[in-house]
Amino acid sequence: MQENNNSNKEVKPKIDIQKVEMYILSNRQYFPSEKLIYLKSKMSQIDDKKFELISTMDLKSPQVIILVSAILGSLGIDRFMIGDIGMGILKLLTGGLCAILWLYDLFTISDRVKKINFENVMVLL
Repeated sequence: MQENNNSNKEVKPKIDIQKVEMYILSNRQYFPSEKLIYLKSKMSQIDDKKFELISTMDLKSPQVIILVSAILGSLGIDRFMIGDIGMGILKLLTGGLCAILWLYDLFTISDRVKKINFENVMVLL
């Protein structure tokens, strides 16, 4: 009876660790550096189907968001791009809170984008 129960359970094949390492290596600029080890350990436990789903995810580029923030940050475009609609509207209507919020975002938006990318991948894991 015990043997029968074990044979009915499906064993999910885990992903090849080299695929995970290659994904981490090629996308490390999109994630917080302190979370890369955790991401690697979580991804090494998934199957190929989930890995394909994760590898086709559209990650936001922190470099592009910084550039947009520098040029169009006072209009809130950077906040709209990362999905923060409320703050985007506030920056649009107030000129970046008289450039205070624009300056703050210029220094912090890269970390925020990396955190958002990490959270989006973790939802799928």
